[in-house]
Amino acid sequence: MVEQEENLHYWGDISEEEYYRLQGIKGSKSFYTSTRGLSLFTRSWLPLSGPPRGIIFGIHGYGNDISWTFQSTSIFLAQKGFACFALDMEGHGRSQGLRGYVPHVDLVVQDCLSFFNLIKQDPNFGALPCFLYGESMGGALCLLVHFADPNGFQGAVLVAPMCKISDKVRPRWPIPQALTFISNFLPTLAIVPTEDLLHKSIKVEEKKIVGNKNPVRYRGKPRLGTVVELLRVTQLLSEKLRDVSIPFLVVHGSADVVTDPEVSRTLYKEASSQDKTLKIYEGMWHSLLFGEPDENIEIVRTDILSWLSDRCNTKI
Repeated sequence: MVEQEENLHYWGDISEEEYYRLQGIKGSKSFYTSTRGLSLFTRSWLPLSGPPRGIIFGIHGYGNDISWTFQSTSIFLAQKGFACFALDMEGHGRSQGLRGYVPHVDLVVQDCLSFFNLIKQDPNFGALPCFLYGESMGGALCLLVHFADPNGFQGAVLVAPMCKISDKVRPRWPIPQALTFISNFLPTLAIVPTEDLLHKSIKVEEKKIVGNKNPVRYRGKPRLGTVVELLRVTQLLSEKLRDVSIPFLVVHGSADVVTDPEVSRTLYKEASSQDKTLKIYEGMWHSLLFGEPDENIEIVRTDILSWLSDRCNTKI
């Protein structure tokens, strides 16, 4: 478990309580013990302007967490009337587990589902529509949550989802087979060669500095077991895109070199969902909702809010 003094945030030195108050929302944090006994760090961002219009369940990406730049979107959506919840997945952020190690994605999916279902039982939320929200690897996890509970959510917002590893970046044979073999003996070994993707995700130089200051971001090389799991899961998803039936919005930058926008086009084309929307933003990078110039972020936020609002019983 990571113990971290919260003296600095992505917004600066002001305390969480004061910042959330100035933003007009209520923020809280706690630890949730999953059904398999893991202590997982969670946050909520709630509107103060009135009863929530819907519930958003967020899932962050690989190496990331919910307490830094990820929460900027949750804060925005809470300001617009949505009750937002998220948790740090195993091995990430302030949750229990070896840093950067995801031994089995299916267990992470069950952690998410058990937490989300607990929130749904809160009588304060009644029969509000529930939406999944995932960034990068979190987008893939949203689809897996959907497969595990096909009728549990009214829609999903997928931000630059890693729902399949493009042939442009997928390791060539025999590398995946070699990784799988070695990981059987040394799954936690952090030796997979890769560059830090933060600088390829965030376009604005000043925001790269902010993103890099995240005290709990995983900076080590990917662990063998995690890489093998991601290869397994993305291969599974690539074979099941036609089984996606949930209403969804995919937003992706055309200049994203971390996850391939062509894969999002394939998801949009193959998914059986009757309600599906794809937005490709010309020239935008991977970090659509933090790393772009503010005017670009506003465009993406507006599209997400409009899509969510159209699927709620109440309007802005």
